[in-house]
Amino acid sequence: MNTVQLQVTGMTCGHCVAAVTKALKSVPGTQDAQVDLASGRATVQGSAAPEALVKAVSDEGYGVTLKD
Repeated sequence: MNTVQLQVTGMTCGHCVAAVTKALKSVPGTQDAQVDLASGRATVQGSAAPEALVKAVSDEGYGVTLKD
């Protein structure tokens, strides 16, 4: 199982966290997704392609980059 770290910008509230979490969990191969509002970090576990995770968050209207 892989772990992917994302930096998400534009989240301001719990609804934003829920939207990003739902988007990440909708990507095939995602087993778990944890999103932290304070740090803007999202941690995804599973076999989902990192590019697909970035696209899912971007499609929700948030800025997103992959973290090393």
